[in-house]
Amino acid sequence: MPPSLIPQLLLCNQLPSWKLSRQGLWPDADVTDWSSVYQYRSNMFPALETELKQETLPDPYEDFMYRHLQYYGYFKAQRGSLPNSATQQHVWKNNPRFVLSGSFGERDDLIPDPLQKEKLLWPSCLSSAMHRQIEAVSRADSFMLSSPLLKSRQLLHDEFGEVNTRLREPRDLFAFFSGSGPLQAPRWPIECEVIKENIHHIEGVPPEPEYFYQPTGNEKVPEIVGEEKGTVVYQLDSVPTEGSYFSSSRVGGKRGIIKELAVTLQGPEDNTLLFESRFESGNLQKAIRVDTYEYELTLRTDLYTNKHTQWFYFRVQNTRKDVTYRFTIVNLLKPKSLYTLGMKPLMYSQLDASTHNIGWRREGNEIKYYKNNMDDGQQPFYCLTWTVQFPHDQDTCFFAHFYPYTYTDLQCYLLSVANNPIQSQFCKLRTLCRSLAGNTVYLLTITNPSRTPQEAAAKKAVVLSARVHPGESNGSWIMKGFLDFILSNSPDAELLRDIFVFKVIPMLNPDGVIVGNYRCSLAGRDLNRHYKTILKESFPCIWHTRNMIKRLLEEREVLLYCDFHGHSRKNNIFLYGCNNNDHKYWLHERVFPLMLSKNAPDKFSFHSCNFKVQKCKEGTGRVVMWRMGILNSYTMESTFGGSTLGNKKDTHFTTEDLKSLGYHVCDTLLDFCDPDRTKFTQCLEELKELLQQEIHKKFYELGQDMDLEGSWNDISLSDIESSTSGSDSSLSDGLPVHLLNIADELNKKKMHKKKKQKPLQTRKQRNEQYQRNNLIRELKSTEDTPERAGFASTLQKQPTFFKTSENTSSLTIKNEKPRMNEREKPGFIVSCSSKNSTNTSQDPAADVKPNWSRSRFLGAKKGRSTMTVYPSLHIYTYP
Repeated sequence: MPPSLIPQLLLCNQLPSWKLSRQGLWPDADVTDWSSVYQYRSNMFPALETELKQETLPDPYEDFMYRHLQYYGYFKAQRGSLPNSATQQHVWKNNPRFVLSGSFGERDDLIPDPLQKEKLLWPSCLSSAMHRQIEAVSRADSFMLSSPLLKSRQLLHDEFGEVNTRLREPRDLFAFFSGSGPLQAPRWPIECEVIKENIHHIEGVPPEPEYFYQPTGNEKVPEIVGEEKGTVVYQLDSVPTEGSYFSSSRVGGKRGIIKELAVTLQGPEDNTLLFESRFESGNLQKAIRVDTYEYELTLRTDLYTNKHTQWFYFRVQNTRKDVTYRFTIVNLLKPKSLYTLGMKPLMYSQLDASTHNIGWRREGNEIKYYKNNMDDGQQPFYCLTWTVQFPHDQDTCFFAHFYPYTYTDLQCYLLSVANNPIQSQFCKLRTLCRSLAGNTVYLLTITNPSRTPQEAAAKKAVVLSARVHPGESNGSWIMKGFLDFILSNSPDAELLRDIFVFKVIPMLNPDGVIVGNYRCSLAGRDLNRHYKTILKESFPCIWHTRNMIKRLLEEREVLLYCDFHGHSRKNNIFLYGCNNNDHKYWLHERVFPLMLSKNAPDKFSFHSCNFKVQKCKEGTGRVVMWRMGILNSYTMESTFGGSTLGNKKDTHFTTEDLKSLGYHVCDTLLDFCDPDRTKFTQCLEELKELLQQEIHKKFYELGQDMDLEGSWNDISLSDIESSTSGSDSSLSDGLPVHLLNIADELNKKKMHKKKKQKPLQTRKQRNEQYQRNNLIRELKSTEDTPERAGFASTLQKQPTFFKTSENTSSLTIKNEKPRMNEREKPGFIVSCSSKNSTNTSQDPAADVKPNWSRSRFLGAKKGRSTMTVYPSLHIYTYP
């Protein structure tokens, strides 16, 4: 046995009581005659003799750690990794029990072959005594010291098999999933029961446009019956609500046997529907049967809260064809909804999907959204009722608020990108952080490789994110369309990758998506109101997102930030932005939305856009990134319903419609950065005309008549625009009770640290300060003497110093950095700025170098103290 393994094994206090023998290790036994073990194995398993002689025997320490960590749910990597020894590589590649596969990062993992894995499973018919005998023989083979192939994979070996006296680099516990291996299983809170079935839906496009429901005025308003007069046929137990908080998670959720929550059918004639929602992104709390074909449904609130009921996604079985069913959701919270404007729920039939390739479709009649007559005294509830006929008997169907897009769907997509030999060259997948439950938050960096460090530094950045609100799955479909295009071989996509660095976070709140929340994370709070948080452990996803963007701004200019959302009260797609107070770039933040409306006129509504910055939205990603210096900072809102524009008027959006908008975002970026500024100039002129009309309309509504010639552009845009809020979901609940003390302590430490910190000075600044102090002392000494002429002569000898001091002070305040030379791409001019520059150059002339100064953002930060910024050393690196 290699001597290096003995201390490692002895340190593992949870190993069985190993007894060391002269030749090897044997659990709980003294083994001195290994010939009997060989004879026993040969008699029992003669067919394995040849194979076991050729294979690499497992390392005892690694085998223990793998089983130990896997049992407790911490180990996510595959078992084993390729050694750097050419000898061992040759042996392992020829081992029939393992196949090689690519993985994320720059490491290949050994994945057990599925067929061989089935062969290695012990037959269930064997007795327990036989199991122990077989395991004993297996351990004896594993720890054979006479085999030349027994080598620890914790140590490095050279080409000749010699051991180097150093350990391998530590391997991540949570490694990326392998190209052909299993995906990372979602981690659930330990209170949640999860069924073992894998839910999968096909992507089908309706053959015909799906029009809005047209109310007749005769829709039935069913009376809420409740449990007193109805029969509970489905109800979740022990769901954490307000007052409790997230403590821990595990793969598969709650331990133990999964309960059957649905009722037991009494026979083939029993037509009771069987409900289920304990799967990824599912949401249904309770179902009550109030009539033969009528059910009242209660949605589960976001975990660890008592509100945010909007998203629903559940399964029904035991259906009957040509029968009208009625479903009524009784605990919705929003007073306004798109269901009042003709939006229909989504339905999915597994039989139609398997036989006719039909996916999700809009279904429902007699749709009505109304106030619930049952008031609990705290907050009013609203009801949604609809009728539907199932297409088949004994079918399995699903209902959803919108097209689901789960965490597993994202992982499958990223897996295909990682396994694509072309896309993986310019799309690098990394872990941004881990969520509260330990799920991976992925970060994609998409850009073509640069030839030089200067060319890499010249690229501007674009930051995109989605699913900070888990129930707004529309954001994921737009993100998917964007990724499909930017990762394609289209010339426009290649050009965008040449001139931009795209930082993409496709799912900011994986925990909420997994458990079926509508708005919150497992902290029980809306993450899009806490982008200014200092609680890294409680809000890791947005803390790391803000920190990543902060570092990115130090490296390069961020041209655009956009967070994809869904909207429950308005149709069409639109943007929320932030008014720029700098007159030099007045209305520039509205150019990109206007261009997008021209590129997608039947989907995107510029008139629905809003650029007002409200106090209640200060914690949103859009406003925080704008405060950090990103002029074009947006929230993209896509409707749960459909379009009221152009050729798509009064029709629901499909997944293809949303994915096409992801393409239009890329197309608009090209127009926005076109060196021919004709489009940009035209949009600015059009925006000025639209604003004049809006101002005249506003004064007319107020009953005032005002001559706006020459002064209309001085009017505050925030006074013209209306509020973007329309429901209580816009309000922040503040921090949970158990986090208030932590936040106070961190704030105190932060303030104390700020008081102690002194700004660092360069050597030049220290010398100037020293000269200034000497000059002041000399001035004081000369004031006490009658020889004033001496001081005057001294003053005349120092003109250069005062000039330098003044320039230094000016530079300190304005923080203007020298810019690098520009480089030209086909159809583009991209300016290279220093890494610390956060300037957002938008309107450069085609043949003139842009020279934006940092002072352009001072208008957006009025009333805030100016921080002194000192020069620093920058090292340019490839993105």
